[in-house]
Amino acid sequence: MRSFYEIATDLFDPLHSFWELPKTRRFVAVSQVVAFLIGLIGIELNIRGLLPPVLARVTPTSHFYAINLAFTLVLIQEVVDLIFVLPCSVTKSLGKQFEVLCLILLRDAFKELVHLKEPIVLIEAVPVLLPMLADGAGALLVFMGLGLYYRRYRSRAQGRKGPWLYPFVATKKFLSFCLLCFFLAYGLWMGWQTAVGGEVHEFFAVFYTVLIFSDIFIVLLSHTYQPSFNSVFRNSGFALATLLIRFALAAPAYYAPLLGIAAMAFAYGVAMASEAFAADA
Repeated sequence: MRSFYEIATDLFDPLHSFWELPKTRRFVAVSQVVAFLIGLIGIELNIRGLLPPVLARVTPTSHFYAINLAFTLVLIQEVVDLIFVLPCSVTKSLGKQFEVLCLILLRDAFKELVHLKEPIVLIEAVPVLLPMLADGAGALLVFMGLGLYYRRYRSRAQGRKGPWLYPFVATKKFLSFCLLCFFLAYGLWMGWQTAVGGEVHEFFAVFYTVLIFSDIFIVLLSHTYQPSFNSVFRNSGFALATLLIRFALAAPAYYAPLLGIAAMAFAYGVAMASEAFAADA
């Protein structure tokens, strides 16, 4: 009889391999370009009153929404990457979450454009430029901190391996498979709700909340395999950093980039402290 770990690995590995294929990556990239162009065309048709009522109800009338659509599709790709990277080390998984945060901040910056009329009048754009600059600067600083974080991650010594590694990774693969199923099911449900009722839900905020619980589960699971104080501190600290990321996503303008920068600084500090503690131990 096959074990739970073998089943989890067989469920996850083929999906991961398919997602990492160059053909799949190319198809996703082309789909994003096509969706952006279709969005522009659909908005233009809606402005001219050429769309049927069913489509016109859910189609905006500002071309800037097409930019938001493009960044949303890129963000979806990054979230799927995040799901597939969860079975890797906690350090690498957290780095991917900060990548998603950078894209969300950039998307929020471009979302401010929808408040403007076409064509853009510079005087009217001043109130919109300030939150755009705040989100853009926050994304840039998080990106720079992420570069330092990844540099330290690549230079540090590899963790210890043992018989506990396979069941630990296999359990995380099963968790990633469950998150992928939830991501697809919830995304389809939200799409249906938007198409039928015209109500737009905040998908990424809900999914990031689910990720917090998955991160806490991984932290608790890691304690059964890595009970040392250094590992407990590092994994718990990284879980707190993901919680700060979640607060950044829900925060209003100006506070979101500040919380994102604070989360990045905290994660980098945890990494430095845990490495120093391990070196002195």
